[in-house]
Amino acid sequence: MKSTIITILLALLSVGIEANTYKTIKSPVAMAHNIHGGELKAREVVFRDTATSIHFTLDYPKGQNFSISSTSFLIDEEGNRYPLRSAEGIKLNSFGESTGSKDFTLHFEPMPKKVKLFDYREADNMRAFYLMGIHDQKTKLKVPTLQEIQAKNPYNVPADWFKTDTITIKGRIEGYNAEQFGFTSMECVFEDVFEKDDATQVLDINHDGTFQKKFQISYPIWQTFHTYDSKVGFDAIPFFARPGETIDITVRKNTQGKYECYYNNGSSKDVERLLKSEHLYQNLCFPLAYFKGKFCELPAIAESTWKNMLYLFNNECRDRHYTPFEAQLALADLLTLYAESILDYGMYHQMDLMKQDLRDGIYYTEILDSVEWQELSKMDNYKPLHRIDFNNPLMLSSSSYSHLLNRVQYATPVRNLVFSTLNINDEDEGMAIEATIENEVKSMQLSYDGWRQLMGCDHNNLIAQVSTHKDFMNNFNDWRQNGWIDELTPICANRYANAYVRQKTEQYYERKMAQKELSTPLPENNVAADLIRSISAKHPGRYLMIDFWGMGCGPCRSAIQSSKSLRANIAKRDDIKLVFIAEERITGGSDAYKKYVAEWLADEEAICISSAEFSRMQELFQFNGIPHYEVITPDGRRVRDDLRIRGFYNLDHELKELIERLK
Repeated sequence: MKSTIITILLALLSVGIEANTYKTIKSPVAMAHNIHGGELKAREVVFRDTATSIHFTLDYPKGQNFSISSTSFLIDEEGNRYPLRSAEGIKLNSFGESTGSKDFTLHFEPMPKKVKLFDYREADNMRAFYLMGIHDQKTKLKVPTLQEIQAKNPYNVPADWFKTDTITIKGRIEGYNAEQFGFTSMECVFEDVFEKDDATQVLDINHDGTFQKKFQISYPIWQTFHTYDSKVGFDAIPFFARPGETIDITVRKNTQGKYECYYNNGSSKDVERLLKSEHLYQNLCFPLAYFKGKFCELPAIAESTWKNMLYLFNNECRDRHYTPFEAQLALADLLTLYAESILDYGMYHQMDLMKQDLRDGIYYTEILDSVEWQELSKMDNYKPLHRIDFNNPLMLSSSSYSHLLNRVQYATPVRNLVFSTLNINDEDEGMAIEATIENEVKSMQLSYDGWRQLMGCDHNNLIAQVSTHKDFMNNFNDWRQNGWIDELTPICANRYANAYVRQKTEQYYERKMAQKELSTPLPENNVAADLIRSISAKHPGRYLMIDFWGMGCGPCRSAIQSSKSLRANIAKRDDIKLVFIAEERITGGSDAYKKYVAEWLADEEAICISSAEFSRMQELFQFNGIPHYEVITPDGRRVRDDLRIRGFYNLDHELKELIERLK
């Protein structure tokens, strides 16, 4: 009798707590996801008083591993979070190999019925999956405009924003043990856009966890020291510093047991919330940068990307409680990434429109779509850039600014405008333009005209002036050899509206003209320099021509493959030795590396070094991009940049000229 009563009570209780479903969204719409090469879709959202359940489909690239973390949560328009409770159809925190498509359901803490728009996030980091802006098809999204965001976060850029001085990044990793952590150094790939030779900075971690790095900058920078070799989950030290500052950082475990950066002073302390955010909007650029459609389809993708980025940015400001300065700095980074993505699309689209074949050491190009090829040069196709204020000095602080600058500097429609105008007639197309001062000046003016059209402005904005400064540094050696440098320098400098850019051009001229040494000794007590000296010792009496390259670098492999027969003759010489140094994550090189070396660099001096070792080479020789060439004299000195051998095809002449100059 007693057991019967208990059974009846349990039955009544189960009826009393039965979940009440008060809203269902079938085939919900989402603004964006961050899965490159795949897609995360919400098939249905069920609102109950006991849980909010989402039925997902994850299309993930076959063969790649993925997992769904138990840290997943939903976040509504007001920033309220609803943690994950349970999952069906998938094992949480367990990596598995994707077979292409996976259906599963996640159950979260219940959201109120009034919620109309929310995000799914797997975790608070940029590597985690997310599905942004989930809503029903009737809901109209409220996306703030750029002007509204700027007005909400007023900030005046200080008058001394541009300044040349050193910064010092120092601090300590608590509980550091080199073997346990897996690394003894970290790298910051930083390019000062006002300097020609500037590259990776290596931060050494002492045995007690202390670290300190000092280097020069020309404006405030938002950068990161990182490592690929961490065994403890901690792999990055982000920082923000203004010229003249010393930033002190402590790395220690937080209450969740994860290593976190704590900023003790200076500008990094002022923007600590920003440095600890994950900038999820960076991933929103992928659909734009890697879009495979035609130019006529670009405006729609650019518009949706723009709205998605502003929506997520506005939410991030709300959730992180950014100060106006943090908001404007983050917004400048967003604008930089957006502009870079548009120009990336143009660059990748150009590559997709042509087919190249290597025959007898010469590349032959076939245009696959001549009509679309013409679209590459039309300024109107880049109109989405017009919404960006390229005069914004905060953009220079973005770690992506140097990439954007490169895309602007070499933008196809601008370069085509310059070259097509300077060509005399169609019969001369493809022929080299005779180098004269008049043509150099005209090229400079045409570039400015092109940049104004490209970016939709009626003046030479800041990024156009910095691009001209970069062109000046790249052309300096040729102009000096032709005897034009004294005439062209003031012409170039006088075109700058920004006094700081003008000063940088004049200082570069003075510094380069003051150089008297044709070669300089490699530094002592330097691991990278010691390796170069050891290679030189193996080939006494010979110059070393070092080719820094990598398996992931198309131009590197093209240069190596097209010059194979030529290098066979160079190998017979007793006055120079070719050395090929590549970065490889696997000790001794990957199978792909070994196979490539066996085919294209057999019997040559091919050396692979770790990422950390390669970073030290970049710091020593001041380069970021590859291929990069260096020349070392028989007595172990580095040859000045304007005298270096630039490739294999003119080596005999350049080496002869170098030896004559060094006598």
